[in-house]
Amino acid sequence: MGNRWIFDGHIAGLGTESGLRAVLGRWQHSPFGSFADAMVELPAGHRILLAPSTEICAFIASVYNFDESLVVDVAASYEGGQLSVDAGPLSVRGAIGVRTRLGSFLRLVPRPVAVHPQWLRAVSPLAASISPGARTAGAAKGGRTEYYGVTDLHHIEAAHVSWDGADAGALAAVRPAVTFGFSSVPAAPSLARVRTTVTAS
Repeated sequence: MGNRWIFDGHIAGLGTESGLRAVLGRWQHSPFGSFADAMVELPAGHRILLAPSTEICAFIASVYNFDESLVVDVAASYEGGQLSVDAGPLSVRGAIGVRTRLGSFLRLVPRPVAVHPQWLRAVSPLAASISPGARTAGAAKGGRTEYYGVTDLHHIEAAHVSWDGADAGALAAVRPAVTFGFSSVPAAPSLARVRTTVTAS
């Protein structure tokens, strides 16, 4: 893998009325092959990583901050406007809606530019002003730097979320912001097309 790790796929961010917030990753291409993972912040602030293998779990935990990391079966699909995720105690069924206004703007940026670290460093302050709490470049754990190149964004219109078999409540904004790393997801529940790049110093 060298000193650069690239993950290409989708990130969904959502909140619930109970206070549970989740960030769901569905990666079609990565150094670990195709996989999905989930980061969950419980109402009391306890942060849990749900990952499908020991190797993937160790890598993600070396980049982000968690109070607990679990290796569980993770199944995720995004077809016909429906997002489905099953990851140990977490279950999500979401309806993906129309492209956001920001998503329409992002599609105007040529993809090679939109995912390039130099561009992402330059636009990170703008991203923070448009979507408070979100960043496109910043410091990760272990002396690494991370970049989020978002090229499309859709609303999540509705979702049923359960944790340990209990209904987590209706879909809600991601508030407070999640605290896994230097950046949160947008407050409005959404699904992003993204390339995440992690580099070692």
